[in-house]
Amino acid sequence: MQHGALSDVRLDTDIVSETARRRSFAVISHPDAGKSTLTEALALHAHAITEAGHINGKSGRRHTVSDWMEMEQARGISITSASLQFEYRDAVINLLDTPGHADFSEDTYRVLSAVDAAVMLIDAAKGLEAQTMKLFAVCKQRGIPLITVINKWDRPGLDPLALMDEIAERTGLNPTPLTWPVGVAGDFRGVLDRATGEYLRFTGTAGGAHIAPQEVLDDASAFAREGSAWSTAVEESELLGASGADHSQESFLAGVSTPVLFASAVRNFGVHALLDVLVDLAPSPGARAAADGTPRAIDAPFSAFVFKMQAGMDTAHRDRLAFVRVCSGLFERGMVLTLARTGRTFATKYAQQAFGRERTVIDSAYPGDVVGLVNGSDLRVGDTLYLSKHVEFPPLPTFAPEHFAVVRARDAGRYKQFRRGIDQLEAEGVVQVLRSELRGDQAPVLAAVGPMQFEVAEHRMAHDFSSPVRLERLSYTRAMTTTREWVATLDAEHGVEVLHRHDGALLALFSDIWRISAVRRAHPDVVLADPAA
Repeated sequence: MQHGALSDVRLDTDIVSETARRRSFAVISHPDAGKSTLTEALALHAHAITEAGHINGKSGRRHTVSDWMEMEQARGISITSASLQFEYRDAVINLLDTPGHADFSEDTYRVLSAVDAAVMLIDAAKGLEAQTMKLFAVCKQRGIPLITVINKWDRPGLDPLALMDEIAERTGLNPTPLTWPVGVAGDFRGVLDRATGEYLRFTGTAGGAHIAPQEVLDDASAFAREGSAWSTAVEESELLGASGADHSQESFLAGVSTPVLFASAVRNFGVHALLDVLVDLAPSPGARAAADGTPRAIDAPFSAFVFKMQAGMDTAHRDRLAFVRVCSGLFERGMVLTLARTGRTFATKYAQQAFGRERTVIDSAYPGDVVGLVNGSDLRVGDTLYLSKHVEFPPLPTFAPEHFAVVRARDAGRYKQFRRGIDQLEAEGVVQVLRSELRGDQAPVLAAVGPMQFEVAEHRMAHDFSSPVRLERLSYTRAMTTTREWVATLDAEHGVEVLHRHDGALLALFSDIWRISAVRRAHPDVVLADPAA
């Protein structure tokens, strides 16, 4: 008995110490701010890869490890989230790359539920853009500390002090630069380390495929080399200090301030500093609140939640991977867990770790890690898995769809493949699938936040499920949840249709906001609510 107690103490100690090593974060940005390039550069600097995938010049062009889908490689944008894990110094980095396009903001929101910090990437020439602000609002709501990176400083851009003012005015955060650029945007020579006063001088590499050499110079040597560019950087840094723009760990973790770094991800300038900041400043995983508000300590029995489902990663086996974020306890491959939603057991014999598209068997994992569970047909996005002590984490919200289309199989003889594909896309959260007795299972309605989700669904149905489909766009632009007693009334209204979602929600589709207003005038007691929950 005593021996068992000592073993439990050692296990708890291992969990606490291993969790303290973890840094789980996501990169958020507006499309084309360089998010996937930064993800690749971070992996390169941590020596997780030997060469960055994005190489300038058509003859040597490759693709980033995080953008593995055919559509991503063809379009040059991220349309699905990806998970990368690597070690840097004494830390284990869990990096979740997110879709940059606004049409996939629901996927990004799910990813943000699985991280402890975020890197907000800003284009030096464009400043804070619409999608960045939307994702910032999500981070603020969830209390996620933000590190800001001003990217593309090797290209012409805005004045750095003006960028600091914009961050402060539009986000309400106090920007506290840790580095300051030497040379104006478009003439990126290096950065002033504001903590040490040293000059970190960068030297470019061919196409940015390899780690950029970095030279450290003292103040006198920096002035001798850079002259007025160095003097300007020092003066502006002193001005920042006088205005209270120095880093405070307490205010950073409280969401009051954001450390700022200047970089060029495509040239691998300033990337190493970001890795150091993540290790030194970003928080390790802590207790996570369950649905009833009770915090689940990291050394409590194992628990995790599903934040993403992804198929098509292994073209040879056509399997599906459920990405789960470990919240507490030690994960061991083969353990039998309980699915909170159904109360059924779930075996974890096939557990993997993803690095982009590449997958390896994983035997253990700690809080903050991401585990891929293969062929979890019973799992859905938002599900909780636990061992021993019951827990259920809050459900992940769904976004209000604004685009709707009827989907039909082009080949009626492939109805089984069609049905399986639609069910799987629904479980993965690629699109919302709405049904009604009137339309039947052969013609469900796909509901999306953005139209590009339809393109992904159409591509996946043809290539992953061998069932090409035909989409017919509907004229609806708004969806509201309602209750069963109002279905008949709403269905009788012109320009309104009620369908049901897999979670039991009844969605009333309207042609526009004026139609909603007209229905409310005609039926003052009607139950209509925002479907985002």
